[in-house]
Amino acid sequence: MKRTPESAFTLVELLIVVVILGIIAAVAIPQFTNSTEDARTSSLQSNLSVLRNAMEYYKMQHLGKYPGYPSGGGAPTAAATSNQLLQASKPDGSTAALGTAGFTLGPYIKEQLPANPVNGLNTVTVVADGAAFPAADDSTGWIYQPQIGKIRANSTGRSPAGQNYYDY
Repeated sequence: MKRTPESAFTLVELLIVVVILGIIAAVAIPQFTNSTEDARTSSLQSNLSVLRNAMEYYKMQHLGKYPGYPSGGGAPTAAATSNQLLQASKPDGSTAALGTAGFTLGPYIKEQLPANPVNGLNTVTVVADGAAFPAADDSTGWIYQPQIGKIRANSTGRSPAGQNYYDY
């Protein structure tokens, strides 16, 4: 009986294929990682834009004051900021549930404040009037100074382009 040679791949051929696949994976995977980071940066910019627009609109309807100041006066608070953006309000800054008689303004953001996509938090650190912005520490989603209406991401990282998230 004569045996015919079977066609099969040799060990060297299989190793070459594995090496080629490894090289392709090494090139492709970092590009997918960057696209995720780019999407996160884009989402951060979009959420900041939503917050900034809501605050400017609030200011136009509330006697030139940005959200955050309690209606009876006093220092700005995170609770007042959230309530004034998420609930119905009067020009003096007092808030109530949507549909409450006499509270004809707002809400400026529906349901909840947008989350900071870098750290996943939607809470706000409010900076006192006249105080400087603190450095980012990732303890909340946003840092906000009502006196000047400026809001920043409370994120310590950098975008793929190398810009600090805090500076967007």
